[in-house]
Amino acid sequence: MSKADEDVETTLAAEAAKATIEDKDDDENAEVNEDAEGEAGEGEAAEGEVKKKKKRKKKKKKKKKPAEGAEGETGVAAPASNGIPSKKPHGRMLNPDSFTDSYILCGQTDPPTRPLSTLYEPGTFPLGECVPYPLPELNSYRETSAEKRAMDRLQSDLYDKVRHAAEVHRQVRKYTQSFVKPGIKLIDMCEKIEETNRLLVGENGLSRGIGFPTGCSINHVAAHYTPNPGDETVLQYDDVMKIDFGTQIDGRIVDCAWTVAFNPRYDPLLEAVKDATNTGIAAAGIDVRLCDVGEAIQEVMESYEVELDGKTFPVKCIRNLNGHSIGPYQIHAGKSVPIVKGGDTTKMEEDEMYAIETFGTTGRGYIVEDMECSHYMKNFHAPHIPLRLPRAKKVLAHINKTFGTLAFCRRWLEREDGGSSTVNGMSGKGKQEKYMGALKNLCDVGIIQPYPPLCDIKGSYTAQYEHTLLLRPTCKEVVSRGDDY
Repeated sequence: MSKADEDVETTLAAEAAKATIEDKDDDENAEVNEDAEGEAGEGEAAEGEVKKKKKRKKKKKKKKKPAEGAEGETGVAAPASNGIPSKKPHGRMLNPDSFTDSYILCGQTDPPTRPLSTLYEPGTFPLGECVPYPLPELNSYRETSAEKRAMDRLQSDLYDKVRHAAEVHRQVRKYTQSFVKPGIKLIDMCEKIEETNRLLVGENGLSRGIGFPTGCSINHVAAHYTPNPGDETVLQYDDVMKIDFGTQIDGRIVDCAWTVAFNPRYDPLLEAVKDATNTGIAAAGIDVRLCDVGEAIQEVMESYEVELDGKTFPVKCIRNLNGHSIGPYQIHAGKSVPIVKGGDTTKMEEDEMYAIETFGTTGRGYIVEDMECSHYMKNFHAPHIPLRLPRAKKVLAHINKTFGTLAFCRRWLEREDGGSSTVNGMSGKGKQEKYMGALKNLCDVGIIQPYPPLCDIKGSYTAQYEHTLLLRPTCKEVVSRGDDY
């Protein structure tokens, strides 16, 4: 053997020894109980197994992350900050300590999807704001009277339905405040509000569902506007929008509204209307004359003014808009609560429900019907009227079955379920097509009442706040009151 061959063999032996030592070290570090005196290939296989084990451990750690984070694969966000509400609304003039995700405290998901009947037992729905009646010389005895307390208990089932509807409204509007911001399409916003409303109330035809279409009147439009199919209106930063929607259970309607604005220059207008509404709520009560409530509202409302573009505008009450009493399946039950002095001297009575709403404007303080109609409602006292058009008969039958005497809109008629999946199903049979002629015929004969948008002069700005009151035998309960307004 030559000297060169001996050198090559010596080098190969040294490399093999070195590889063997490295394999032993890897095996010891990985705690692999294998014999390390084999060839270098066996060491490499052991090293590969160690790497695989490490990768598996990393994957397991990654799987734990969604449980700790804010959102999982289902898209339902886990409560932030260990179940403490933390999200703030985009709009202005809501109470500073209000959070849009406060519903997580009762076990609701975020966004809300669980019907409230699964979160609360019957009789345990949250009470509204209970306050004593005005006119203490006439009503102070009600708080301690055993007879009035007994009457209160007799109506507990009815009150529970109203509180159920009110809590649905609170949670839906809290969620609404989280996503309403400049750039959103109004039709998308309304459909999102209404779908959430249907989910939380557990929509079931006429027994429970939406009280009336979602109003989203903007700027000089004060009320009764919701987008018709094809309406592409987008919310802007400088808009003042009134969001007004209702929830009903067994015909007991909770009617509540607030104003959304993003520009701080509108703060005095919103403050004026909110203050006026709270004043009306404080003035309302059993044996109170309706005209006295209107006078108190006007005095507060018209004490405010707002400066826009260097010009000062007094805030005026819209004198031909009113609050109203609410009856079973009847949003306007006959009594009107004026927002200016000099109205009806009729008195409020025990066990009545009222929607106390006020409208302020920088315009003339008087509204007219204008623009394309979207709201309709069957006349509560409509007599039987023979119809000649077969399509009018078909549309009326659909309205009777799906909405009864509750308000509806054209968007609902064009849904696949025709306005109620529990009544008409999702097969598309409930969807109404080529219905406008029939709907006009029903309006012409007086069976259906159209409610076009109500508008002040163009260029003006209007605002609205509204709450529902229950005049119980013992106290006045503001059932729709929340920590937001």
